[in-house]
Amino acid sequence: MAVAFVTHPHCRLHCMGDDHPERPARLDAIEDELHTRGLYDLLLHREAPRASIEELVRVHPLAYVEGLSNRSPAEGLAHIDPDTWMCRDTFEAALRAAGANVLATDLVLTGAALRAFCNVRPPGHHAERSTAMGFCFFNNVAVAARHALDHHGLERVAILDFDVHLGNGTEEIFKDDARVLLCSSYQYPLWPDMNPPTRPGRVINCPLPPGSGSDAFRAVVQQHWLPALEAFAPQLLLISAGFDAHVADDMSHLRFTTADYAWVTEVACGIADRHAQGRIVSTLEGGYDLRSLAASAAAHIEKLVLT
Repeated sequence: MAVAFVTHPHCRLHCMGDDHPERPARLDAIEDELHTRGLYDLLLHREAPRASIEELVRVHPLAYVEGLSNRSPAEGLAHIDPDTWMCRDTFEAALRAAGANVLATDLVLTGAALRAFCNVRPPGHHAERSTAMGFCFFNNVAVAARHALDHHGLERVAILDFDVHLGNGTEEIFKDDARVLLCSSYQYPLWPDMNPPTRPGRVINCPLPPGSGSDAFRAVVQQHWLPALEAFAPQLLLISAGFDAHVADDMSHLRFTTADYAWVTEVACGIADRHAQGRIVSTLEGGYDLRSLAASAAAHIEKLVLT
């Protein structure tokens, strides 16, 4: 069964300034690498729709959604937080990024695809219910999770987040929802300067100190994520796929390699095969060094296709 690749041209129009690390070239770098590896033509390509108001308000209050729309500038940039800006195309791109995750979830849960990767921006895992921050506007993975739960009627959804930064928004949204298990690894200390405790059965947080590399990452996955995931037995696996913990990415001080992202994807596929009929939806979060981003994302997608 095919692996879907969901994106939209508007995701390249969102721009927060020429020197901003979260830039349109990130999507092109991934697609170019997929072509180089001969993977692009193996994927089921779909264009992302806009997320509907109904789909967004499962996660974000209507006043927040309307407020973001109203802050969209006719020209120039609108300041959201010190690192996060809106241009005239940002709101549309954010709708498409969230909508990609809804479509990917539909494709996987209806059997039209086994797995899916959403090559979209802006990213989402820092967006809280009512706060845009950290390059994020709508929490894309949370929109996907709530769609799976509330529209498709699933009872258990797991989210794996291996971005170098804590997905504070995803945790804020789901920390009290017993239907969702969130497993996270992240560098600490590092922005957003949060290190909330693990809550067994709900949130498995695995902070890693600066300088941590492959051994430390693989150990927390094996020792902490896997037992929790096996006990939870998710019916769908969602991945917040951030590649900014790579040793070549100067956004952090962790030392992951491209092989680590391939490895953790194999682990995720094993969990999905045992409990979720193989079903995985992955969405792009961080990763700012274009070469390591392209290699790591392509390795991740290759494992989704071949495992």
